[in-house]
Amino acid sequence: MTAPRGLLRLYKAGDAEAAGRVSLRVHTLHFTPRGGSGPGSAPESTRRSATHACPHRGFYARPMERSKPSQLGQKEQPRDRDDSGAGDAVLNGLFDGMVKKPGRPVAASQPQAPTAGVGESASRTTSAVMESWREERTRSLEDNQSSLPGLAAAYTTILRGLGEDPQRQGLLKTPWRAATAMQFFTKGYQEKIIDVLNDAIFDEDHDEMVIVKDIDMFSMCEHHLVPIFGRVHIGYLPNKRVLGLSKLARIVEIYSRRLQVQERLTKQIAVAITEALKPAGVGVVIEATHMCMVMRGVQKMNSKTVTSTMLGVFREDPKTRDEFLTLIRS
Repeated sequence: MTAPRGLLRLYKAGDAEAAGRVSLRVHTLHFTPRGGSGPGSAPESTRRSATHACPHRGFYARPMERSKPSQLGQKEQPRDRDDSGAGDAVLNGLFDGMVKKPGRPVAASQPQAPTAGVGESASRTTSAVMESWREERTRSLEDNQSSLPGLAAAYTTILRGLGEDPQRQGLLKTPWRAATAMQFFTKGYQEKIIDVLNDAIFDEDHDEMVIVKDIDMFSMCEHHLVPIFGRVHIGYLPNKRVLGLSKLARIVEIYSRRLQVQERLTKQIAVAITEALKPAGVGVVIEATHMCMVMRGVQKMNSKTVTSTMLGVFREDPKTRDEFLTLIRS
């Protein structure tokens, strides 16, 4: 809003006393204190002129001092800013938290104390992967019993969130059924590889390739909690020791019955066999269908995902690798 024309005419006529009275009235009705910038404020030039001529200067925050030109071209600093730089600057009645004192370092720019090096972190990660087959159980049978009521309550909440009535006949026992089913789908957390392989590693003078293919696999996508299912092919080149054939399928079962991504599952199976047997080489191939791609998202019914992990001579020797791939496809 601009200043009333009558007030400007009084200024031009030189009637300062009348202008002061009009200025007081206009300020009370329209202007904001201390030179505010709200919708009722007058232009900066009008406020300065009115204050200079008006005896009621108390309504303004020293505009004559603010209008002094800066010396030596330096930028004028707000008067309300504390010299110590502590706290937020107050400018025109507003907190200006972005104003920084010249020469004062910003806290965010302080150098951080160095943490573990990149090489050390990578080494720890690799070591954790290679020792994953020795991991302790993360869930016991007792944990299943104690967590079942909480899981069932969570499924009840899900049913309500979907707009269903958990009390209707068909859904009365659904939360408990779903909770026990989810515990079965993830029962791999209850087992250790070291227990599975106990008394199943035998000394044998055999150095030819051993392959177990078409091992059925069921898992759960950790991103959408929907099934992954397919087949696993495992081959290894023994180094004077062999593993009971059923134990290869048991290793697949332990790692697949968890929340997984197929890439990690493939690597975990290969690493577990390598650490347990110390063979000359290991090859693992998984072909799987992901329901997160079939029944949602892109909905590609016939899509399959193939992943492989080759260790030892399976990775280093192309002939050994080709022999393995040929045999699993035959």
